[in-house]
Amino acid sequence: MTTRTDIEQARFNMVEQQIRPWDVLDTQILDLLFEVRREEFVLPQHRSLAFFDMEIPLVAGAAADEQMLSPKLEARMLQELTVKPTDRVLEIGTGSGYMTALLARRAAHGLGRPRKRPPRRGSPTQGPRSDQPGARSPMPSSRSWWFSPELW
Repeated sequence: MTTRTDIEQARFNMVEQQIRPWDVLDTQILDLLFEVRREEFVLPQHRSLAFFDMEIPLVAGAAADEQMLSPKLEARMLQELTVKPTDRVLEIGTGSGYMTALLARRAAHGLGRPRKRPPRRGSPTQGPRSDQPGARSPMPSSRSWWFSPELW
């Protein structure tokens, strides 16, 4: 059984051994990685991999384009975007919702929209990632937000 202390140590190691060496040095970004719990955006069967330097499948048997990015790539992208507290952010193709959550915490307003995936041959139609059990997404379930002028 993994304790909270073990998880926090793994998060600390991820930041110090993977993310900082990739020149992610913005202290606000590094602090944010401790606040937004990456493991909560990973499928239960992959939670033990949440802090590894690897891409993690978003769904069972996921294709290469259906994977959560490695922590160092997510952190570097977030730093390079230089999102300010006055910005409004829309992420299309939210995947796990983790990057959307990070962006939303940095910006004045952040939304994510899952991309539509065509069904694969021989498999049932897959819905957006946010509709899958155990997934977390800050996106509202209604599609009406997409055209809401008051949001933009």
